[in-house]
Amino acid sequence: MPPGQGGLSDRLHVVILAGGVGTRLWPRSRRRCPKQLLDIVDRRTMLQNTVDRVAPLVPLERIRVVTGREYAGQVREQLPDLPASNIIVEPSGRGTAPSVGLGAVAVSHADPGAVMVSLHADHVIADAARFRELLLVAAEVAAAGQLVTLGIRPGYPETAYGYIERGRLMRRIRGISVFRVSRFIEKPPAEQAAGFVRSGRCLWNSGMFVWRVDTILEAMRQWLPDLSQQLDRIAAVWGTAALEATLAEVWDDTPSVSIDVGIMERADQVAVVPADIGWSDVGSWASLADLMSTRSGGNVVLGEGEHLDLDTEDSLIYAPGRTVATIGLRGLIVVDTGDVLLVCPKSRAQDVRQLVEKLRRAGRHDLL
Repeated sequence: MPPGQGGLSDRLHVVILAGGVGTRLWPRSRRRCPKQLLDIVDRRTMLQNTVDRVAPLVPLERIRVVTGREYAGQVREQLPDLPASNIIVEPSGRGTAPSVGLGAVAVSHADPGAVMVSLHADHVIADAARFRELLLVAAEVAAAGQLVTLGIRPGYPETAYGYIERGRLMRRIRGISVFRVSRFIEKPPAEQAAGFVRSGRCLWNSGMFVWRVDTILEAMRQWLPDLSQQLDRIAAVWGTAALEATLAEVWDDTPSVSIDVGIMERADQVAVVPADIGWSDVGSWASLADLMSTRSGGNVVLGEGEHLDLDTEDSLIYAPGRTVATIGLRGLIVVDTGDVLLVCPKSRAQDVRQLVEKLRRAGRHDLL
């Protein structure tokens, strides 16, 4: 039976996806320690900050982290108070739909009528109180059977994000508008992105979702039947000694697909809550520089190194333990990790991913 509004907070569960590699923040983000496990914006890691944001809403026993085998130990170290059984280990990365599915199986095992919040571990949210307020509104809509997403009000025509076009107004809850989703749009070229922003109808796709756990599992049965069958096998042995062996047996055959493509772009009962919460996915060194420059008012110097500046503007310097002197720089990224020195214009920061792929093709696993 769907949870009612009165007991909703007692049936709210959070699943945090923490298995990504974060290649665009290379060379600091590496396979052995990706960005969600790093202290990118303050002394807490991005994963720790994600847990901190939802802790006022949900006790630790109802927070779960889905991560890869190579990161499970670091997750345990960073979240020592999280129950060990709440760290869900994927045998390998297969996209966000299988990750969400595993989280949903775990939540359903604990409470088949739960409302599940799905978050990424590597987002920055400046207004945590507003974020929690919007999550509760989204949860109320999800309790009625909707698949709900938070859409970020765009501040500029970003081409690295997908977009959500909102449709008709569904309802207002405590003064917060909830809209039907008209369509999801893949990452657009610059001119189209500018049109989306001008329209006032389009929001950035944050990848943050809220749904009843039985609703998302039913959607997987409808739209991703192969994945659903594999999740059924996993659910049948959840909490038993057979779980690890069953995961190992079925996981390689699990389809690699995102939750957006696999479910959200195809489902009918999809709603969006517009959010203005100071959100960033810190998708590149340039986005990190822009995020931090709002605090510093100019150049961004990260780490504990010293920056000697002569006529340098709009640049990011990361060189822990080193003194870096710059003269006449404009809009540059300088990142020194000891074994790698990266220098690039902020305008080319998205191309770091291409460089990482080039290293992978060359077999330079020592640098990945």
